[in-house]
Amino acid sequence: MSEIEEELEYHDHKTPKQKLWSATKTILKIAVTGVLLYFVFRKVPFADVKNRLLHANYWWMLAALLSFFCSMVVSSWRLLSFFKSIDLKLDPKFNFRLFLLGLFYNFILPGGIGGDGYKIYLLHKNYKLPGKKVFWAIMFDRLSGLWAIGLITVALIFMIPQIDIHIGIPLTIFVAASAVYYFVAYKFFKDYTRFFFQAHLKAILVQGFQVIAIVFVLLGQDFDGKFSPYLLSFLISALATIIPISVGGAGIRETVFTYLTKWFPMDESMAVFLPGTFYLISLLVALLGVYYVLRPSRLEEGLPKPTEEHIED
Repeated sequence: MSEIEEELEYHDHKTPKQKLWSATKTILKIAVTGVLLYFVFRKVPFADVKNRLLHANYWWMLAALLSFFCSMVVSSWRLLSFFKSIDLKLDPKFNFRLFLLGLFYNFILPGGIGGDGYKIYLLHKNYKLPGKKVFWAIMFDRLSGLWAIGLITVALIFMIPQIDIHIGIPLTIFVAASAVYYFVAYKFFKDYTRFFFQAHLKAILVQGFQVIAIVFVLLGQDFDGKFSPYLLSFLISALATIIPISVGGAGIRETVFTYLTKWFPMDESMAVFLPGTFYLISLLVALLGVYYVLRPSRLEEGLPKPTEEHIED
């Protein structure tokens, strides 16, 4: 059973052993985050990173915040495509409220599983859909994001001379992997391919807005060098956060950035400042979800009742 499916079961009843394991995982992830950040700041003085934050152009930082918020709006819209694939027709406003609440839970419940687990629980409870159906809709939503990261990564590889590889190699690998990905999805999860291409176009928009957010953060530092090494490092660090071993990806992104300074021409303090700032921006947007924790009735306002109009057999 997957962690998300376990979360669905946990909402109904947790045994003392399950509670202990859940608490242990949380403590371990906090510990890993602390250790990673400790080694990062042993190499890059915290004062240098703090100085960048204090002297940043906050108009550009605001632009980065708005760009990230736009990425979350589109991400919520993308998820609707996969929900439509299983004939789950949610009101877009309710879906976005639920998305923000899930984003908030992903930060306060280390590992990023809590928010998805809550979505599965709430939709299963209200629509009587099998939990696995909702689980796979969310899983394909995540996979579409990884696919978009891969596409943009291939484009950036072409722009970095330090990567001594013919563009045809990563491009061929990406195209072949995409073909296999679609074949497996169509063969074994056909229902989820009904709006497959539409959702993946939205995924490109999501990652595009996040890359633009990083560009804005760089501009806020009066940066006039090459953007591509930082953008590629950002995407690689995003892939690294798939492994849920830290709190919200904190520590992992900074570690990956710091390591990549050995290969790409990047300033070390900037390489730590960028992922740290992205984490803070993500946290600020995620905090919008606390409103629906305090006012759960507002979350469900306009929530349609499970009828044949919304769920089709």
